[in-house]
Amino acid sequence: MTPIKPLALSLLLCVLAACASRPATPVPLEFVLVRHAEKSDDDPRDPNLSDAGRARAQRLAESFAGSEVFAVYATGYKRTRDTAAPTASAHAMAVTVYDAKLPAAEFAAQLRRRHPLGKVLVVGHSNTVPEIAAALCGCAVAPMADTEFDRRIVVDFDVQGRPHLSETRY
Repeated sequence: MTPIKPLALSLLLCVLAACASRPATPVPLEFVLVRHAEKSDDDPRDPNLSDAGRARAQRLAESFAGSEVFAVYATGYKRTRDTAAPTASAHAMAVTVYDAKLPAAEFAAQLRRRHPLGKVLVVGHSNTVPEIAAALCGCAVAPMADTEFDRRIVVDFDVQGRPHLSETRY
C-alpha cells in the first residue's frame, strides 16, 4: 500500500464518523393555507380558474421551489384543485381532496395527525381558510374578503409544538 491510500482511507473514515455522529435535524411542521386563485364566470356552481387565476396558481407553485412539500390538499371544486395542481405536479404528487364542509377543527386535527413534520399546502375558500388556520394555531385569524386571492397564511410549529401564525402575499 502506498502512503497516500492509508491517509485517504483515514480521512474517509473521519468524515463518515462525523456524519454519523451528527444528530438529524427534524423537518419543521408548516401548514401553508391559501384561498383558491381567481375564478372565471363560466360556471356559477363550479367555475374554472381565469387566466389571472392560472397565473397565480403557477406563482404559488414557484413559491415552493427549493422546498420539500410533503402533501397538497384542496377541496373537490375545480378552482381549488386547479390552484393546487401546479404545486403538486412540481413535487411529483397528487392533490388530496378534502371535504369543504368538514368542520375546521376536525380537518385541522386530521392534518396534525397525518403530518407530524413537513410542509403541507392546503387550498380552500375565503370562508374556510381562516377557520382552518385558526383551528391549527388556536389563535384568532382575520376573515378573508371574497375579493382576496393573494393571502398566504402560514402556521408553523416550533420543536415544543407551539404554533406561530404569519401572513404574506403572493
